[in-house]
Amino acid sequence: MKTSLFIVIVLVSGAFAGLVHGTVNFAIVEPYLDQAIGLENQNLFASGEAENTPQFWVEYEGYRVWQKSGQILAGVILGVSVGSLFGIVYALSRNSLPGNNDVKKAILLSGIMWLTLYFIPFLKYPANPPTVGDADTVILRSILYLSFIAISGFGTLVFYKISKKFQARKKLIVLIGYGVFISAVFFGMPENPDDITAPMNLVTEFRIMSVLGVSSFWASVGLILGIFWNRLKPNLETTTSYN
Repeated sequence: MKTSLFIVIVLVSGAFAGLVHGTVNFAIVEPYLDQAIGLENQNLFASGEAENTPQFWVEYEGYRVWQKSGQILAGVILGVSVGSLFGIVYALSRNSLPGNNDVKKAILLSGIMWLTLYFIPFLKYPANPPTVGDADTVILRSILYLSFIAISGFGTLVFYKISKKFQARKKLIVLIGYGVFISAVFFGMPENPDDITAPMNLVTEFRIMSVLGVSSFWASVGLILGIFWNRLKPNLETTTSYN
């Protein structure tokens, strides 16, 4: 393994995928955040926790501009960190993945990681806009969500190890086993403790846009890393001939 080349490929792939993610989020998720925060502000005014004054809106607009301006940079930083994990997993599992080139292998792996680390946990604990969720339960909700991700991820790893002991025709048994396992976890984990008080159409559309945003990252990181790996082949050592 060409270590330095591997590191460059992983970091660049993660950064580009994070750039895609941040850009997509800015384009399709931010408008729903504006709507949700607008409702939250109206609730603050109605409850007396804040006053509808020019000063409030100046501070609010300044804060939102700061948030939006950092959206893409935050995506790149997150992309580098998650992309590094993806690159390590790909390097370790590459020889076991089906496919006749690294692009297909990397896209397959990114799809598996998207499913097990994001989409299945999302189905149990879907993303909500800012108007949904009690501040007193944020720690509990974070623990539940991260616990589900960890269980799903480690479960995938365990069943992958088990599958290596089975012949190709019997690997379906392991896939069914994982399905039974994750289904038991899904229905056994506690529900989200917060009630949804925001308009359901806003919540549903926000969730759909969130899925598209995160999916853009996993599709991009698999495609970009696969292309770089296929062209540069960091897994092959450079041989030097001597006369």
